[in-house]
Amino acid sequence: MLLQGPVLMRIEPKKIVRSINKLHRETVVRWHSCEPDNAYEDLLGVVCQQHQYNFLLWHEEDIARSPDVADARIAMVKRAIDGYNQQRNDWIERIDETLVELLSDAGAKPAAGARLNTETPGSAIDRLSIMSLRIYHFEEQLERTDVDEAHHQRARQRLARCRMQQADLSQSLAELLADLAAGRKALKVYRQMKMYNDATLNPYLYKSGKKQVA
Repeated sequence: MLLQGPVLMRIEPKKIVRSINKLHRETVVRWHSCEPDNAYEDLLGVVCQQHQYNFLLWHEEDIARSPDVADARIAMVKRAIDGYNQQRNDWIERIDETLVELLSDAGAKPAAGARLNTETPGSAIDRLSIMSLRIYHFEEQLERTDVDEAHHQRARQRLARCRMQQADLSQSLAELLADLAAGRKALKVYRQMKMYNDATLNPYLYKSGKKQVA
């Protein structure tokens, strides 16, 4: 079981990040051949659910950019994108909430004057999730036989950059987790407070009396 109670203090942050990257990588491969599932528990279960919304969002975005899709279908896709994006962001917050609870259970408290980070662990994990999808699809480009070598070369260059960014972000996340566990930094859960999905705050919805579209 990963990151439960005092165990947090005994696990290397790099191992935690490796587990998250492994989850992202393996589920992206599996979900391309079956319906998205979630066989994980605890922190990884929350990470997996958030990752699932990124996976669904990614593929709806592909459909939205297809020139041969009817307008009615595009409207449905755009609403699905809006819903998945809201859920994706909601679960970023849940990742951070889970970490706040785990840090508290482990007795980790921010020291006096502990600094806040410009990005929460949940946001960094979200970026790693998206990067795993990007890497998978660039690798997919290298397997195409209907393109020329110039296309493969561009894909290889972009894939190399993605892997470098993934490595850099993974290192930064591990350092942040270590700082949080040691009390050198503090973690707060920041609410998005998005207005466009709220029928009481979106002017188009409340002025026209329209209900929120799920």
